[in-house]
Amino acid sequence: MNEHHELREMFVETASRMMKDLCTKELLEATERGEWAQDLWDTLVEAGMTLVPVPEEAGGVGGSFGDALAILRVAGRFAAPVPLAETLLANWLLVMVRLSVVTDAATVAPVIPEEKVRMQKTEGGWFLSGTARHVPWARQAKSIVLIGDSEQGEMVAVVDPKACSIRPGQDLANEARDEVCFDGVLVGENQVAQAAAGVSKLEVLYRGALMRAAQMAGALERVLELSVNYSKERIQFGRPIARFQAIQQQLAILAGEVTAAGMAVESAMAAVERADMQYDANEAARLATMMAKIRVGEAVGIATAIAHQVHGAIGFTDEHALHYSTRRLWSWRDEFGTESEWAERLGQHVLERGAEQLWPLVTSL
Repeated sequence: MNEHHELREMFVETASRMMKDLCTKELLEATERGEWAQDLWDTLVEAGMTLVPVPEEAGGVGGSFGDALAILRVAGRFAAPVPLAETLLANWLLVMVRLSVVTDAATVAPVIPEEKVRMQKTEGGWFLSGTARHVPWARQAKSIVLIGDSEQGEMVAVVDPKACSIRPGQDLANEARDEVCFDGVLVGENQVAQAAAGVSKLEVLYRGALMRAAQMAGALERVLELSVNYSKERIQFGRPIARFQAIQQQLAILAGEVTAAGMAVESAMAAVERADMQYDANEAARLATMMAKIRVGEAVGIATAIAHQVHGAIGFTDEHALHYSTRRLWSWRDEFGTESEWAERLGQHVLERGAEQLWPLVTSL
């Protein structure tokens, strides 16, 4: 356990150092104009950050999914404008079905639960048909790891984005969220595998939700830091606004929300790691993930409102860094399920178990 803790600390320290140096305001401005953060991506790849949860025998670093989440929390804190979460999720899928992992930028599809991409077996491979919307970073990715539906069940395929028709889109942070049409794309046999136990579109939804929750927890920490610092610098009526009781009270609420969000993510991380060690995406892990996405989403609404109140109009201007975090928070909050969607799933789960199981469920988490 101590060795594992030391390894995670090393990952976090390395990621923090790299992103602090490279995730500058100038870089964020450039990526919002459509430029690709090549130096940042190359540095992350060279340090093995895209392969952290991949076993060493599969060409990875040998860390855990929890280690990947810890790194994503750092990435969220620095608003890293690259598809690190998506590449980590893609590599997790590839490892699970014993396909070769990727080092170049990758993404996953579909990310909307009700969407389906059909796969039809044919001579020499598989034909695809269907469209996936809001796919993160599709136009910049070198690979799209797809979970498709076939007569044999769900399949995992590695698709070349150049073979697809991509309609560019973007989120509030001006990061790519594209519509990908897979109609007529042929994927070779060696790039397709049957979905293994623990691999499904539903599991991708859970893993993606927890990844976004980790990024949001990091971004919330940055929002708190910026708000506290600004309150000490902004002078009003001859003194820093941090000395006004009303501001102190709002910052205390903000700090509480950030702490609650972080604890919810840490609890879910621990539950998922326990499940992975048992090779089973068990009930506790899924429940903890639902609760994390719900709690972090609620924190985003409260925290961003307070942060922009503290900053006033300057928080929305190009001059200040706050909006780089808050716009990402507003976007990530809706991805891989909103808190209302997850709350509905959680409520349905509780109803199915019955009233007599509610207290054992609460005390088991």
